[in-house]
Amino acid sequence: MYARWLAAAAVTVSALLHLKMWFDGVRHESVGPAFLLNAGGGIVIAVLLTTWQHWAPPLLAIGFGISTLGAFTIAATVGLFGDHEHWAGGYVWTAAVSEAVAIVAGALAFFAPGGSTGRGVTSRVPVSSRTYS
Repeated sequence: MYARWLAAAAVTVSALLHLKMWFDGVRHESVGPAFLLNAGGGIVIAVLLTTWQHWAPPLLAIGFGISTLGAFTIAATVGLFGDHEHWAGGYVWTAAVSEAVAIVAGALAFFAPGGSTGRGVTSRVPVSSRTYS
């Protein structure tokens, strides 16, 4: 359960950073709509991680982190939608770290016992007392 909360916090940090950058002027650039979509999607994923005990929210957190970090990496190397970024500044590194944490924590939540069953319930029967036929 802690991994879900950590993933939710990481996704929220990234989403809020993208929203702040959108308000700070990115909205007038070609990547502006993507920043706003990132902010909204991140908040929805964070809410789902904390309220819905299903395999989908951790998988969404992993996808969010990979796609957001991947898009920035592309923008910083070859450019994206006419925008060319650089690995410099507090916002960039905070977002990159939060997205990496979202990937790792999302994976931990997804692969946790009962985390990918869709029921959010772990078995309460000790392994030594299970019978197999």
